[in-house]
Amino acid sequence: MTESTVRTSDRSLLDAFISAPADRQVAQFQRLTETVWRDGQLTDRAPAAVADLRAALDQAPAAQRGYLLVLLGLLVEAEYPETGGEVYTAVREGMDRYLDLARGLTGDEPLTYAVLYLLGHFPADRDRILAAVTGIRLAPDDRTRLDRCLRELDYDDPDLGRAWPSPWDWGLTEQERENDRRWIAGLSREQVTRTWHGDTRAVYAYMGAKAYWAAQQGTPASTAVSDTRPAVTPSSPQELPLQAYAPHLDALRCPRCGGGLQPATNQFTCQACGSGYAVSRGLLDLSQRIRPGTARSEDHEDVTKDVLQNAATISGIGFHYENGIRPAFVRVMGTNWGDAVTLADEDEYLTAHSGSPDGTVLDLAAGAGRWTSVVAEAVGPQQVLALDLSAEMLLDLRTRLPQTPAVRASAMELPFADASLDGINCWNALQAMPDPERVIGEIGRCLRPGRLLTMMTFVWASDPVYRYFQRSHHFPAWPDGFPLFELADVQAWLKGAGLAVRHQATPGTFLFITAERRA
Repeated sequence: MTESTVRTSDRSLLDAFISAPADRQVAQFQRLTETVWRDGQLTDRAPAAVADLRAALDQAPAAQRGYLLVLLGLLVEAEYPETGGEVYTAVREGMDRYLDLARGLTGDEPLTYAVLYLLGHFPADRDRILAAVTGIRLAPDDRTRLDRCLRELDYDDPDLGRAWPSPWDWGLTEQERENDRRWIAGLSREQVTRTWHGDTRAVYAYMGAKAYWAAQQGTPASTAVSDTRPAVTPSSPQELPLQAYAPHLDALRCPRCGGGLQPATNQFTCQACGSGYAVSRGLLDLSQRIRPGTARSEDHEDVTKDVLQNAATISGIGFHYENGIRPAFVRVMGTNWGDAVTLADEDEYLTAHSGSPDGTVLDLAAGAGRWTSVVAEAVGPQQVLALDLSAEMLLDLRTRLPQTPAVRASAMELPFADASLDGINCWNALQAMPDPERVIGEIGRCLRPGRLLTMMTFVWASDPVYRYFQRSHHFPAWPDGFPLFELADVQAWLKGAGLAVRHQATPGTFLFITAERRA
């Protein structure tokens, strides 16, 4: 096939998209896209197609311009972090047209988000772009995302770990910023560069997902969090008597040897191996043993290897998580830009499917306790035990739920006896686990026969463009992109762990599951 024939074919697909009726636009856009871009990579036909795509901005109806801008953004992003490539240069040649589009927007149009997504890829044009968007009414998070993407990396004072979901969502104090500077100072130049580009890619992914959804569905819902439950507040949790753990001692086990635990002074001691585990402010730390020679590594390399871990050590991380990080994550991963699934919907599902347990119910990966409180209301507060690996999150949980004991431990090695738990909740957490199949195996091991797992997570979108935006969140713990699930894989893991699905719902790309431990 000659180059002329290829271009004619590409133009035919472009014409078919431009003339497509509303119910065929997405399908025709996907056909057009795969000729020049597939799964984040350019095809050999991409360079020649850019001029036609730019010209089509003047030919296409307003409803289809958003798609074309998203596609141009995908083409540029495929060469990131390089800014001098053939395709990048060709797309940039249309800057005057993109800026004209921006100047004509008020902020109420769905096209706004596609314009922002594309313009965010051109930091060399920062001043022109920011001047062009001055008249657009942008929410603070959208404005700071654009500003962050248009910034160059400053090695003398790099701002890492706070770009996603937007710099505005963090609102760091100067003390918190100084804390960041301390751990960033320990990173190599290569680590700083890699983290900066990962942060930028994650912001692009958010902006692109929002723009693509808006092109199809219209203006997204407000980003304001509407929650009837009390928010996390900055305060120090109370001490909790060791007796609060008494209902759970039959289930708890020493993570070193599997022996039972007994209370001692300000700690629990393993009856089998003698290891001690500290308890402070209602937090039993089963991730660190007290006895010399048995603690986890404190080597500098191990402490700093996960930038996300360092970024999460500020006090009050639970507030940032619940008011900024989590809502943004749910919008992207759940395709939930229209708030089709609300917090109230999540609460209702969890309450309706928690069962009627009479022993310990574990809130696994409990975070700052928002859903721990729902579980406690559903099954009774005396039965609930919270577990997470983040001490900072659990301290926020303990502030919110002063009577609920908490355990710091890994979901990959749950510190509980076989068949010892009367229920487990794992809400919006499985996708963050390094080995989700192993976590589900641990859940199956610890649940008693006939008892329930409630779980919410996310599956991949069927649309390859949106799926790219889900995956291309390059968080520090996931430098190659964020992993979600195929429904069949989750079902297979549950079956392999001895769990039978009793209820399942998949609105958008959410996955709600209730599964029972088989006898």
